Amino acid sequence: MNGGLSAVPILRLGDVLVTGLLNELDDKAAVAFTEELTERIVVDRARAILIDISRLDIIDSFVARTLMELTTTARLLGARVIVAGMRPAVAITLVELGLQLSGVETTLNAEQGMIALGWQPAASPKGSRGVPLR
Repeated sequence: MNGGLSAVPILRLGDVLVTGLLNELDDKAAVAFTEELTERIVVDRARAILIDISRLDIIDSFVARTLMELTTTARLLGARVIVAGMRPAVAITLVELGLQLSGVETTLNAEQGMIALGWQPAASPKGSRGVPLR
């Protein structure tokens, strides 16, 4: 237990945990993040995890391995995993490294990931534009 010292925020939205990965994740931060996320899955009884990686411009073998371990751990704890926002260069690197995110869903962005988990975006207000006041 790390007491919530991870440098990466983990947000709870109902029974979904939303988090992300950054290029600047070093060994110590990755271990703390993995421990915190694992603990939060159990404590919060999360049914799903959305990991936004849209801020990763590139991925090295360490961050790729961390992502693979996070997704595997979450799935073993019974949480559905969606990785959102993967850039083409990151996808190519994962393939080149021979890493597979088995059983992990991917979406183009975090909003699509949340929609896949059943989240409903707010409807825009109707009838308020262009209507003159009398």
